[in-house]
Amino acid sequence: MRESSNPIMRGVVKDNKQQNAGGYATFGTGMAGAGQGAMTYGQQQYNQQYTQPGYQPQAGTRPMTIDDVVTKTAMTLGTVILFAVATYFVISGRDTVDAQMSIAAPIMGVGAIGGLVLVLIASFGRKQDNPAIVLAYAAFEGLFVGAISFVFGNLTISDTSAGVMIGQAVLGTLGVFVGMLVVYKVGAIRVTPRFTRMITAGIFGVLVMVIGNLVVGFFNGGTGLGLRDGGPIAIIFSLVCIGLAAFSFLIDFDSADELIRAGAPAKASWGVALGLTVTLVWLYVEILRLLSYLNSD
Repeated sequence: MRESSNPIMRGVVKDNKQQNAGGYATFGTGMAGAGQGAMTYGQQQYNQQYTQPGYQPQAGTRPMTIDDVVTKTAMTLGTVILFAVATYFVISGRDTVDAQMSIAAPIMGVGAIGGLVLVLIASFGRKQDNPAIVLAYAAFEGLFVGAISFVFGNLTISDTSAGVMIGQAVLGTLGVFVGMLVVYKVGAIRVTPRFTRMITAGIFGVLVMVIGNLVVGFFNGGTGLGLRDGGPIAIIFSLVCIGLAAFSFLIDFDSADELIRAGAPAKASWGVALGLTVTLVWLYVEILRLLSYLNSD
């Protein structure tokens, strides 16, 4: 069974207003990435119980349909958006930059840590089909997305409208998602075991580089390997991450198809929704970070 795999998110935000936004963004995205790594293993183990030879649905159990996947994903993303919008406006309601950062940092931390804990519970406890855990994860992710969107949109770029940049990131995320769905439906790229191994290898390569960047950053004043400093290397690295996230959608779509064909119970659609949400959030943050690079002085 192929599993969903999401690259780690971590980076140093360059702040044109000379505020310490970089450390906060690094902390939040790093914690999110740790949760995604755990989910790689957990989702594979969970899906195997439905796709292994000889699996028979329990009597009276309704099989999963594509409508279940769409509905549960919409509910999960709706929760993320609701909490993100509320968080953004709570932070923007503060009068000064210092006051905004004083609340953005802890909210981002709570969202990142809460999301990590719930992903670990879902992954290693095989509770991806638990709606309470999935929706609680979405709520924590909403806190994280709202806070980091405010940091990138208002505290890292001084001459670009936050609304415009965030809107571009949202449209870019939706565009990638729809584009990869079309690619999958027309069969332009086949999701084979080799393809899955290649994407997984790329993801682990990104993970190793991010950890190395963090470690080196401790010794050279936070610059690290230049993966998140806004320079050419950072831009290329973000593009690679965006590409890996895009191709991960194909693996997620294929996993959903396999679960439907195997007659997995309807509750399994919560696991699919969780995987798609993790990918979408990571992709959005990576696109937002890339836009902040491109709009920096």
